Amino acid sequence: MSAASVELPHGDLPLVAEANRLMERNPGYRVEIIGGQLLVTPPPDGPHSRALTKLMRPFIAAGLDDGETEVRQGIGLWLPMDADDYAIPDLAIVDADVDDHLVENNCYDPVCFRLVLEVTSSNWKNDLKAKVTAYAAAMVPVYVIVDRKHQRLHVLTDPDCADYSTHRVHSPGETVTLPDSLGAEVTLDVGEVLAAGRPKSAPGEG
Repeated sequence: MSAASVELPHGDLPLVAEANRLMERNPGYRVEIIGGQLLVTPPPDGPHSRALTKLMRPFIAAGLDDGETEVRQGIGLWLPMDADDYAIPDLAIVDADVDDHLVENNCYDPVCFRLVLEVTSSNWKNDLKAKVTAYAAAMVPVYVIVDRKHQRLHVLTDPDCADYSTHRVHSPGETVTLPDSLGAEVTLDVGEVLAAGRPKSAPGEG
């Protein structure tokens, strides 16, 4: 996303009601509740969406958007941490019957999620810290972070309550094969993904 998330007080409204009110008033913004805090993130910048497009291709090419699984952008994931917690990962691989597992507020049971993926922007600390805890608590098997801030790709696996037991960090020049728990072999070119998410230099720069 193009700017840092903002924690907002919610007054007398329930958190979910306040989150929905904020989304109605700010079309295109992403509103999540993590650790009992409202996080509001502006619409993504161009390189962010370009990186997501690049990332979707290998998952689709591997057949993960047909049969037993689907590739989804911006699907709500209900979190077990606090009563109203939910997240909206940039990209997810979910079981094909995900629609049968709606919890509430357009969010789905985490049992349906095989992978979640975030592409960072200036709110990168949320993706590298708060969401690690949240997705691990939800027992999502694989969490991938495209860390545009530090030009790294993180692959976290083996969730254990509030953290992932395995956290591997990859640099440009490497290729990464994701766990076969996804249902197909998917290999990511780290340099290609990070390059897609990098802003173009303005005239006179670089």
